[in-house]
Amino acid sequence: MKRVGFWAFVRKESLHILRDPRTMLIVLGIPVVQLLLFGFALSTEVNNLDFSVAAPHRSEAVRQLVERIAANDCFTFRGYVDPQQIDRELRRGRADVVVVFADDFDRRMADGISAGGGEAGGCVDDGRAAVQLVFDASNPNMAAAGAGYLQRLLCAGNAPGAEVEMHLLYNPRMKSAYNFVPGIMGLLFILICSIMTSVSIVREKESGTMEVLLVSPVRPVGIVFAKMIPYFLLSCVDLAVILLLARYVLGVPLSGSVAGVVAISILYLLLALALGLFISTIADRQATALVISAMLMLLPVIMLSGMIFPVENMPGVLQALSCAIPARWYIEAVRKLMIQALPFSAVVREFGILLAMTVALVAVALHKFNDKLE
Repeated sequence: MKRVGFWAFVRKESLHILRDPRTMLIVLGIPVVQLLLFGFALSTEVNNLDFSVAAPHRSEAVRQLVERIAANDCFTFRGYVDPQQIDRELRRGRADVVVVFADDFDRRMADGISAGGGEAGGCVDDGRAAVQLVFDASNPNMAAAGAGYLQRLLCAGNAPGAEVEMHLLYNPRMKSAYNFVPGIMGLLFILICSIMTSVSIVREKESGTMEVLLVSPVRPVGIVFAKMIPYFLLSCVDLAVILLLARYVLGVPLSGSVAGVVAISILYLLLALALGLFISTIADRQATALVISAMLMLLPVIMLSGMIFPVENMPGVLQALSCAIPARWYIEAVRKLMIQALPFSAVVREFGILLAMTVALVAVALHKFNDKLE
């Protein structure tokens, strides 16, 4: 009888689990999602590198070498550019690297002569090497992996005797802080504003004090905004501290528009606050709000925003999914403003996307919050 009773409880518990979709999602769904994300998104391999070519003389040897590079699945040819437009090409993000051929490339290949290599720098000195690679090193992981792969490809191609000289723009010393500071900003702000705001509002509902606040003379929307303002001010303090530490401790340049960095950061903070309000309308307990916040922000921001792993390396489906993550656009904008020293006009697209997301989230969150109150 005891054995029958034991197996009856096992059967009962098994049926209870199978009938609970949330438990099945956690037990079966999350491991599959994490495996796919870690298998495809978390990759530092170079598999989608855009390159342009600067060649004063587009000879047959140059065209053959360019075709050899473009035939590789890891590289995408973006066309020929004028040598004077190399910096502009990289700053606008049209290419990750520009391959520069010397004026006398054909003669050097014929004679087997190569010029002496030089140190990586911020400009191109004509005539020092038969082939020069000018990289956008604002993402040092991408630049390092791409440089090694492209150098091997060039040496194995039609120019085995040519010495390849490499130049690194925007981050010549390949400091990792140039890459992770914008990513940390995108992660911290969305965690502080969204998670803490959602938990704060849900805590009032869970403890029953929200009903007491709603009978006060202050309108319900005013109560919600009053709870958001302290987190917004704390995040502004965090922004100032992070910028000061990045500039004077980590050595990250603020050579672009500081006002632009502050403006887009404030917009990003407002978006995160609206996201926290939205989460509070679909969660009734603090633990639920924390789980939803972690699933919606923490893992996607780390994996799919380009904070650590380049978005270009991901499959097309994950790249499309990353477009819905606000941190991706914020991190891209901050890198352009801080590292590449671009004006605010260069991040108008990112600013517009974040603004549209903010307006949509505020509208949906307030609508759902009013429906909850009614």
